[in-house]
Parts: sequence; structure tokens; C-alpha cells
Amino acid sequence: MPRHDDKLLTLPEVLEELNGISRRTFYRWRELGKAPACIQYPNDELRVRRSDLEAWLDSLREAS
Repeated sequence: MPRHDDKLLTLPEVLEELNGISRRTFYRWRELGKAPACIQYPNDELRVRRSDLEAWLDSLREAS
């Protein structure tokens, strides 16, 4: 369950967090099921919870 202080990031904020990847790349990752969990509003805007983005990034970390 999300925390009350778990910020919903806009897509531009997410793209910036991911070192400025393109919107097209992000949507391609979504098509492939490789993007972080998103919330899609009725107007088609996307939001990503900060905790979901951090968990997704942690899942990409290679075992050392």
C-alpha cells in the first residue's frame, strides 16, 4: 500500500530521473512490459509513484 507521502511523478519528471530518456523510449518500454508501474488517468496522462520507480530501478540492479 502506498505511503501518504509517496509522490506521484509526472512523466516529464520520470524521464528526467531516468537521465533524460525520450518519451518514445518510455512508451516502448511500457509496450514491452519493462517500464515501472504507471497510473493512467482518464485523460491518458501517466503518473508513477516514487516508490514504484525506486523499486523498478532496484529490480534492474545486477547482482554483484
